[in-house]
Amino acid sequence: MTDENNKAKILGRYIVADPKICHGKPTFRGTRVFVSDVLEQVASGMAWETIIEEWHDSITKEAIAEAVQLAM
Repeated sequence: MTDENNKAKILGRYIVADPKICHGKPTFRGTRVFVSDVLEQVASGMAWETIIEEWHDSITKEAIAEAVQLAM
């Protein structure tokens, strides 16, 4: 494995994939909240305000919007 593979990848303003955090799965910056978990909540029709509450305000509407945009 090269050094390049060990570096965090910035996927957006709010989303990062860091091999040192959650095995490199995309998370919201500064959290261990998986982007995939939040996208599942969005897809199920959960209100964004409720999602934010579920994650104890560790993510924002802007972060959710970025995740949805990147998923398209």
